[in-house]
Order: sequence, then C-alpha cells, then structure tokens
Amino acid sequence: MLVFGPCNLPKPAPHNVVVGDLFSNVDAESGRGAPVDAPLAERLRPRALGEVIGQSHLTGPGMPLSIAFESGVPHSMILWGPPGVGKTTIARLMADAFEADFIALSAVLSGVKEIREAVERATVNRNSLGRRTLLFVDEVHRFNKSQQDAFLPHVESGLFTFIGATTENPSFELNNALLSRAAVHVLKPLDEAALRTVFERAVDAAGVGSRLQGAVRESVASRVVAYADGDGRRLINLIEQLAVAAGQSKDGALDEAFVERVLTRAGRRFDKGGDDFYDQISALHKSVRGSDPDASLYWLTRMLDGGADPRYLARRMIRMAVEDIGLADPRAMDVTLNAAEIYERLGSPEGELALAEAILYLAIAAKSNAVYKAYGSVREFIAKDGSRPVPMKIRNAPTQLMKDLGMGKDYRYAHDEAEGYVAGETYLPDGMPRQDWYQPTERGMEAKIREKLAHLRELDGKSKA
Repeated sequence: MLVFGPCNLPKPAPHNVVVGDLFSNVDAESGRGAPVDAPLAERLRPRALGEVIGQSHLTGPGMPLSIAFESGVPHSMILWGPPGVGKTTIARLMADAFEADFIALSAVLSGVKEIREAVERATVNRNSLGRRTLLFVDEVHRFNKSQQDAFLPHVESGLFTFIGATTENPSFELNNALLSRAAVHVLKPLDEAALRTVFERAVDAAGVGSRLQGAVRESVASRVVAYADGDGRRLINLIEQLAVAAGQSKDGALDEAFVERVLTRAGRRFDKGGDDFYDQISALHKSVRGSDPDASLYWLTRMLDGGADPRYLARRMIRMAVEDIGLADPRAMDVTLNAAEIYERLGSPEGELALAEAILYLAIAAKSNAVYKAYGSVREFIAKDGSRPVPMKIRNAPTQLMKDLGMGKDYRYAHDEAEGYVAGETYLPDGMPRQDWYQPTERGMEAKIREKLAHLRELDGKSKA
C-alpha cells in the first residue's frame, strides 16, 4: 500500500530534546493535533521528538536522533525494535522537522511498482519543487534482495532520505549494501515506568481517568501494563477498549475485576522464527548450562506461553542433554527422550508438565561438554588428515583368502585378557600416535570414567615397561 502526501505540519521551532512525558494531544503554539474522533493512538501520537519516551539512548540530549534533528541534515536509517515503541512516529517527526514530503510504503503490500512511483514523486519534489523527500518503509525486512537493491542508487544520490522500520535483526534480513548506507538505531521495548506514563496519559485522554482513583487506579494500571508487554500501542488500544466498555457499563464500577472481564489479553511478545524466538531459546539453553533451575523453568514457560512448538523445545532439550551434560549424567538423555514421548501421548497442556520436569533435571544435572569437544576435535582432525587405512590386525577376516592376506592376524581378544583390556594395544591407524581427544571432567559419572581411563593408561605404561 502506497501512501503519498506531503507532511503539512509547520516546522517546529528549535527545541531541546528531553525525555519526559509521552504524549500531548494538541500543541499549544501551532494548534496541531488529531481530531477528537480519531483513534486514541493517533490522538496521543508524539508531536515532537522530546515527547517520545523509553528511547532516551537515542532521543536524549546529545544522543544520535537528537543530534540528527538539530543538525538540519537528515540521514538515512534503519529503526530496529519491537512493535509499538515509536518507529513510525520517529519517521513522521523527522519528515516534519525537515519539512520533507513523507512517503510511506508497507513492505507487506508494496512491490517494485510502488517503489518506482515513490522515486518519481521524489524526483518531482527535488527538481520541480525544491523539496526534500523522506521515504519510510515499514517492515522493510519483508522486501526481497532485488526490492532492497532498488533503493540503493537513490539513497546514494540523496534523492530521498530512507528510513526502514523492522522488527527483525537487520544483520540477517537486510542487504549489506543497504546497511552500509543507513545508520542502524535500536529501539527498546518500553519498560514499566514508560508504560505507566502512557497509561496516565491514555486514561485521561480516553475520559476514564476520573473514574480511576487511589488503589483502584494502581491495580488497574498494573494489570494493563502487564497486558501491554512492552508495547505502547497495545497499551493505548487496551485503554480504548476499556473506555468503550466503561461507557456501556451500567453499574459504573471500574476496577481490576472489570479490566479482567472486558479486556482480551494478547500473547506475549514472541515471534516464531524471529529475534524474540532465538533470544529466548538462547536464554533457555544458557540457563540450563548455568545450572539455574528457576531460570530454566521460567524461559521454558515463557516460550510455551508465547506459542513455541513444544516438540521443538523437546528437541532442543535433547540437544542440551547431549551437548552440555553428556556422560557426566547419561540419564539426562533418557529423561528428555521420555519427556518428548510423554508429550506426544498427552499433548498440551498435560504433556508440558513432562517437559518442565525434564528441564529441571537438565538444569540440576552434572555438566560436561567433553563429548561435544572431543567430537569437534576429531571432525577437525579428519577434515585435515588423509584417508588412513584400517590396520590389518583389526580388520575382519570372514574368508580364508582374507586370512591368508594377513587380515586379523595377531588380533588379541579383549575378553580373554586380564581386566578385559589389552594393555598397550592401539586401534588407531598404523603410524598414528595415541590421541587424547576425550578429556572427561571430574563431575558426575565422568569422574569415574576419568579414574578408569587413568587406570588403563597406567596398565599401558606397565605393558611397555
């Protein structure tokens, strides 16, 4: 969807950018503001950079966006952050500050045709009107490589200032050529203090502030802020729903119970396959590796609550059992495999309890990555080494011809030896020195494995002597 149209708001006077209260509906000097019948989110949209909260690392005095606004020279940028934290607002404010024609594209609905039209519009602005153009692309990560490449020559020539908004990691989703021409600014989820400010402004603007006083206001604020989950736009929409329901309420009660009754709680901030997904699975894995059962259970439950596939989580837990526990506690693999099978039989939500039990076992189990490291070392060695033949004495010789050729000759059967071990024998290729790739730790069962290997090395030494 292509939205053309100049930003017809007057350029604001120079201002000192500070991070304070979030929104004001109407600017006292310019008279700017959204109509009273506009959606609450639009009425509360910031009218100056200083009204954007929660992003002081970008908008505070001396910070990148503040400097850009005060410099008089706009620059192309990528705004990376979760939904509802001000990416679109910042782009609109920049167009306003530099009296630029604001062209908005949605990467979900637009293609090369819309990009071409935007370029034509920008050309007219520069050549005929002497005006700057700001091209804003929402969800820019959804454009493919050729679509992203279409912006490059025009960003390079300065035909327009390019601002892309994305919820995904630009390092993975955007072309390096585009990234090299645009500064990347990371926006953070709104913290509780910022969301409280949004709440205070929103309930007053929605006309329900007078009905929320004292302890009731505090309890309702806590509940709505929790529902918003770091998303300012979601919080405003919740307040708007609350105001509509309150207007239809006959008893006039507006408390936490009323909020529970009328508001639909959205899912936690979670994007399957996106940054939140990989950040949380990383947190889960590292919590298990760090032997923190409470954190492990927290992240598992967060991911289940956000809609992660329990089967995927079960597979990752099996990986944890192999990679981070290994032979220090071989039962960890059995526990996780059993939990995965139990989930397949019971499904959700009953089967999720088996996953919870398994994640706690993994967290408290003895840890070792000795198998993981040994396997990696051997893979690296083989990748660089030649194809060494199998020694003749440990080759199988099922036929007389193979025996006549010397295969299996001088092989010593370990079960016939003392302690079931052929002291001094080697099973690596001829000419290859003994290796010590597997180094068991002194934790869990590997402590006993370590003792046994040390004893076998001692027997080898006596055999050679």
